[in-house]
Amino acid sequence: MELVSVERIQEARKLLEGITRVTPMEHARDLRRLHGGPVYLKCENLQRTGSFKIRGAYTRIHGLTAEERARGVVAASAGNHAQGVALASSLLGISSTVFMPLRAPLPKLAATRGYGAEVHLHGAVVDETLAEAIAFSERTGAVFIHPFDHADVIAGQGTVGLEILEQVPGVKTILVPTGGGGLVGGVGAAVKALHPEIRVIGVQAEDAAAYPSSLEAGAPVRLREVHTMADGIAVGEPGKISYAHVQSLVDDVVTVTEESLSRAVLLCLERRKLVVEPAGAASVAALLQHPGAFEPPVVAILSGGNVDPVLLQQIIQHGMTAGGRYLKLHLRVPDRPGSLVSVLSCVKELGANVLDVEHSRISGSLALGEVDVALALETRGPEHCKDVEAALADAGFTIVD
Repeated sequence: MELVSVERIQEARKLLEGITRVTPMEHARDLRRLHGGPVYLKCENLQRTGSFKIRGAYTRIHGLTAEERARGVVAASAGNHAQGVALASSLLGISSTVFMPLRAPLPKLAATRGYGAEVHLHGAVVDETLAEAIAFSERTGAVFIHPFDHADVIAGQGTVGLEILEQVPGVKTILVPTGGGGLVGGVGAAVKALHPEIRVIGVQAEDAAAYPSSLEAGAPVRLREVHTMADGIAVGEPGKISYAHVQSLVDDVVTVTEESLSRAVLLCLERRKLVVEPAGAASVAALLQHPGAFEPPVVAILSGGNVDPVLLQQIIQHGMTAGGRYLKLHLRVPDRPGSLVSVLSCVKELGANVLDVEHSRISGSLALGEVDVALALETRGPEHCKDVEAALADAGFTIVD
């Protein structure tokens, strides 16, 4: 299979001038110590429509013939590709229909409609949504715009790689959030043609990682189940074209846990003041989970920032728990006036913040003259948690497992 050339990617970049923005490159100083050198973040979460997807969608749709444009386009997506297709079609004066999963986040749904697409909700997972979009294409003649498995899409996404080479000339490693493989394949095609020594590494969610098994098998392999908060990279099977690019041009594919994804989202929000969705933060999750594994200077692509506020709240809580910044304690204390005040005073002296407290005398395991106190605390990290537990134990309070 012929791979996308760097010349084709350079043509796509000219096409996208004035359509997409050259997204900023942020220096992540707080990640430097984990990898012994500079770490940069390529902020595609600040791209038009909130993700890199507009690059590939516009390149693909612009390449349609007049007859194909007249038939309109159709796409399937959990949100980012949907918005890219909707905006690209609007800019080119083409009608678009987009199928999204039944439980697609409301902000992504509203944004896709806002860009001018006719939206239909179908399927519990993206694979079911994809099948319905293909069926619609066959029924109506609308041109199906695949989210990653097309040479024009890969060429458009590859423009991210060209920008990285200009913004960080000495880059040694590029980390790329990876679902179907369009972005990492495009970045690989651009980077390896000009600087083959640079390592390009895909990052997948541990419970939605189709590439490791596919690369081992030597062909695309479908996962039996996909389960991750990172819906933007939750793809059950690589496409043939994107797989060929990853197999030939990508040095490695690593996986990250849900805990690392949530910690990465929290870090981007707290330290970099950047709103990034779980899929978009997969590259940062790899930096956190695999310290010292990547040769600096490292560029981590933040591929998208379209996150449901409700999910973001859950992720923040999950990330703080994973980072040891929440502590739940079950104490047994004497049932006498001032005991609860003593517990809370001890916590206050150690600088922990009380989020919730529950005081109960009703338990079969309690001795006469005892009460249960359940505390939920916000702490400064794992060491602070240990200090709080030790101080409460030294004060004579029993910590119950």
